[in-house]
Amino acid sequence: MRLIGRNIFRFAACACIGTLLFSSCETDLKEVDRIAAIQAEEPVDISQQVTVVYSDSALVKAKMTAPEMRHYNVEKPYYEFQKGVTIVFFDENGVETQRITSNYAIQKEAEELTEFRDNVVITRADGSVIKTEELIHDQKANTFYNHVPIEAYFKDGRGNFMGSSFHSDGNFENIEVQNSTGLYIFEDGKGPMFR
Repeated sequence: MRLIGRNIFRFAACACIGTLLFSSCETDLKEVDRIAAIQAEEPVDISQQVTVVYSDSALVKAKMTAPEMRHYNVEKPYYEFQKGVTIVFFDENGVETQRITSNYAIQKEAEELTEFRDNVVITRADGSVIKTEELIHDQKANTFYNHVPIEAYFKDGRGNFMGSSFHSDGNFENIEVQNSTGLYIFEDGKGPMFR
């Protein structure tokens, strides 16, 4: 009788422990389902193979292409380009003046700021190239700036320079570089486009 009582006690103890383990697993599974449901309801619109043309008074100013664009409909809406973006700028005759490419970008609507990050390359029509890991476009002021090192290569291999950060107008015509060092080969009395 004692042996049966002990077995019943062990069985009851095992049953209680099993119930506790099962119920904690069930709670964990419910938590996973709850988190998945929240993510599924995230207020985001996702578009694939995107092309957006920016125009003013029927003149095309720029064209943006991206493999994917996410628009987050939150309190402060924003666009995110997790797979990279390319923006090509045009003059009044439709001729390309420059292009910006990066592996990631985010456009904050309320702040009117666009941040390009990770392998940012600015290519001008004259062949000059600027490389950096961050580029910020202030849409209100139509300026570009950053706070990280940059490298620039002049057209025709006539020189290059590096700097700790820079500030520029919207056309990259007047670029001010902080703590710059570099080399430039002057020809015909013409200096570099950068200051």
